[in-house]
Amino acid sequence: MFCPVCNHPDTRVLDTRVSLDGTSIRRRRQCDECDYRFSTSETVELLNLVIIKRDGSHELYSREKIERGLRRALEKRPHTEADFRGLVAGIERDVQRLNAQEVRSSDIGTIIMERLKSFDKVAYIRFASVYRSFEDVKTFQAELDRLVASSRGKKKKAKKSGKPKRRKSR
Repeated sequence: MFCPVCNHPDTRVLDTRVSLDGTSIRRRRQCDECDYRFSTSETVELLNLVIIKRDGSHELYSREKIERGLRRALEKRPHTEADFRGLVAGIERDVQRLNAQEVRSSDIGTIIMERLKSFDKVAYIRFASVYRSFEDVKTFQAELDRLVASSRGKKKKAKKSGKPKRRKSR
């Protein structure tokens, strides 16, 4: 790798660390010529993935487009940048697991919705309102009802699978 200061072609790796979420690698490097130290980051890219849009047109996968939509849905919601990066990385892992050269935009939308549902329910509803093109309040309410029912079902399962209470022995 070229040194960003003197443009020397040889730099050596001093330290390599995997990120906490396991989605990237950070390398600490040093130039052999000028001793300048700098860091690089490696992440997996989805290359040559073609998205089939609703109208049948095709376009190349764009991480930035997903990030833009997620940032809109998560606007003014409490989350850290690390959490956001983890969310995007999880979505991309799910897309990679499809193991396909072409993916329908609706499949990616479904993956995003599933991830958002557990990440932030308000952002989920915001995203769903655009993604599913809610046309009236009834459609919006129906989605809210499904979300509430889903949350209640998970809470009941959690209570049932919990450990029984122990009585104190005397």
